Amino acid sequence: MRPPCDPSKFVADAVKNIPPSGIRRFFDLVSGLEDIISLGVGEPDFITPWHIREMCIHSLEKGQTSYTSNYGLPELRDALSRTYYRRYGLDYDPSSEILITTGVSEALDIAVRTVVNPGDEVIIVQPAYVAYVPSVILAGGKPVIVSTYREDDFSLTAEALKPAITDKTKAIILNFPNNPTGAIMTQEELEDIADLVVENDLFVISDEVYECLTYEGKHVPFSSLDGMKDRTVMLNGFSKAYAMTGLRLGFAMGSPEIIHSMMMIHQYSMLCAPITAQIGAIEALRNGNEEMERMVREYDRRRHFIVRGFNRIGLECCNPKGAFYAFPYIGNTGLSSSEFAERLLDEKKVVTIPGDVFGEAGEGFLRCAYAASIDDIRKALERMEDFVDRLKQ
Repeated sequence: MRPPCDPSKFVADAVKNIPPSGIRRFFDLVSGLEDIISLGVGEPDFITPWHIREMCIHSLEKGQTSYTSNYGLPELRDALSRTYYRRYGLDYDPSSEILITTGVSEALDIAVRTVVNPGDEVIIVQPAYVAYVPSVILAGGKPVIVSTYREDDFSLTAEALKPAITDKTKAIILNFPNNPTGAIMTQEELEDIADLVVENDLFVISDEVYECLTYEGKHVPFSSLDGMKDRTVMLNGFSKAYAMTGLRLGFAMGSPEIIHSMMMIHQYSMLCAPITAQIGAIEALRNGNEEMERMVREYDRRRHFIVRGFNRIGLECCNPKGAFYAFPYIGNTGLSSSEFAERLLDEKKVVTIPGDVFGEAGEGFLRCAYAASIDDIRKALERMEDFVDRLKQ
């Protein structure tokens, strides 16, 4: 009889070193519970608009189920190029500067792997989406954390960024509008960051998936700043703006050198994004603005409602100017973020995400998605108010 083996010894060290997703761990606690109100899911509660679904259905009926170019359908890349030129005056060549990916998650993964060599330092601005640190670790890089604070409305300042830059720094990952804080950056603030990028010869991976969910001011793509187009790869997708999460479609825009290199990884790991989703995305770009704007107006209404609610019940909440998350402060309750979220779920059946999941800078906060109906938000606030009042007794 051959001896048994321990399969864990075959797992790569890089994989062993990545932290488990705090979001997934928390949702495991919800499994099987009833009477749950969820403010936890970072996903639109709207159904993909019918005209987009109809185009996907029609494409299947016509038998359009083939592979596409590794770069994605030319019609989709052309539509994206026209869209970004119209919105921001950005001129991306659809034949060489745009890559269609399977969700923004794939775009992030291959962007990091394209840029990062083993030992390179990558600055990650926290609180931040949970995938950034693991992506850098899996590429052999070293995450360097720069924290933002509620006193600055969670915006990144050049003063906070500068001390983190060393001779090993290769890139910065930015995410504005931000998940989980809802923070945005003004053009003036971004210009200060751009000066540091040039001064230190850095590259920027800019995750702008919440671009269209900007409620105050106007979104400023980092690549639209003077001299930043060749120093930036912009990541975006269709999940948030068009409620197309399950269709898994993202894209990257950057210089031909970066996009071609990303495609070299993409062609072996994914080959191409699903053609059905790409066809739906073309329809979204051509005819989806009215529905998108309707959804954004509703998010904006919920944003005001939930922020007023949190401040009324004693959980101080900054005004989120983008995305669909509120980030109330619970540090004065005597509980940690995880303790508060777990007890709130156990005692009041309300799902939130503890802020420390998004980095140490998130401790003392909760991420609460207002991608839920006003009625559900109202009920959640009532339960949370009762929970907070009981903590004071």
